[in-house]
Amino acid sequence: QVQLVESGGGLVQVGGSLRLSCVASGLTFSTYGMGWFRRSPGKERESVAGIRWSGDRTYYSDSVKGRFTISRDNTKNTVYLQMNSLKPEDTAVYYCAAGASVINYSIASRYDYWGQGTQVTVSS
Repeated sequence: QVQLVESGGGLVQVGGSLRLSCVASGLTFSTYGMGWFRRSPGKERESVAGIRWSGDRTYYSDSVKGRFTISRDNTKNTVYLQMNSLKPEDTAVYYCAAGASVINYSIASRYDYWGQGTQVTVSS
């Protein structure tokens, strides 16, 4: 079956960096669009970033543009989220998602599979 496993979360100070990874199995990774979403306590799930199957097109929410970078390695079935200049408001559980027919990367319903999430906590 399809599995998406996130890693790389943790506790970091304001202004610090983290790199999240999401390893996919059970699907033809190189044909899927990938996305990162997050959910903070008391808030709805929020799109963060997305990347086309080929890696040549990316999407970022306004809240992370210029600070976060999404990338993928189709030889390793892995998508990454490099997070720099972290802020307390970035504190959330981060989820990766895979979609076979994603066009609008910010829409959660376009994704077919989801990981379990990894916690990111930014302390001030």
